[in-house]
Amino acid sequence: MADLFTLENFFTLLMLVLLQAVLGFDNLLYISLESQRAPEADRARVRRIGIGLAIILRIGLLFVLVTVIDKVKATLFSIDTTFISGEFNVHSIIVLVGGAFIIYTAVKEVFHMIAIQHDGEGHIGKGSTKSVGQVITWIVLMNLVFSFDSILSAMALTKVFAVMATAIVIGGILMIWLADRVASFLQKNRMYEVLGLFILLIVGVMLLSEGGHLAHLKFFGHEVHQMTKATFYFVITILVLTDIVQGRYQKKLLAKQDLAAKKPADTTAHV
Repeated sequence: MADLFTLENFFTLLMLVLLQAVLGFDNLLYISLESQRAPEADRARVRRIGIGLAIILRIGLLFVLVTVIDKVKATLFSIDTTFISGEFNVHSIIVLVGGAFIIYTAVKEVFHMIAIQHDGEGHIGKGSTKSVGQVITWIVLMNLVFSFDSILSAMALTKVFAVMATAIVIGGILMIWLADRVASFLQKNRMYEVLGLFILLIVGVMLLSEGGHLAHLKFFGHEVHQMTKATFYFVITILVLTDIVQGRYQKKLLAKQDLAAKKPADTTAHV
């Protein structure tokens, strides 16, 4: 236990917390969007409970991975046909399933936004609401999916379990603090929910590419390559810039329409 307080472990802990922050962006976005599906009065509580349970399960997952890391990476089954081939292990299956689910969620919510009309107070219809238990369950499950990369990266930096567990706890506390603020921003700026859902769609694509890479997946002899973080953040930057430019251009067009609507009235008043 005394080894935990060495200078080397202290700097490793700082690096792990930073790593949690960088790799946790997509997880944070998912938590903020998913919590919007809960009843409004319970959303903050849902985020805290969901992330709190996820921290406990992450530490448990860390202990399991430290103990059986070789089994997690061992091949469970293989596929080798003319059209598709690959070698699937526990890690690749979890990442592939998580990516597919996130894409399904993002696409479903985009179509829901198009199909469902908002009432006069700006609230979404009942179809978008989930129970507190459902939202917490999905936050915890997807948190575990997102945690694999950060845990495996942590294991590559240090072998001290206490350092890794401490980084998980600190990262979870930061995530609770940030999730409340991101969710509050989305609540006040509902138009950015669409941007958030498309970013979530890209996150799902990234996870699918990562899972395919881990499984050495090939389609018609062409191997699936993992989307790099640089590519991911570049696409996100383009999406954000496009949304900002489109928003400002829309305001400009509305201002022109208002000006054009006022001109005939001014002319009539002078006559």
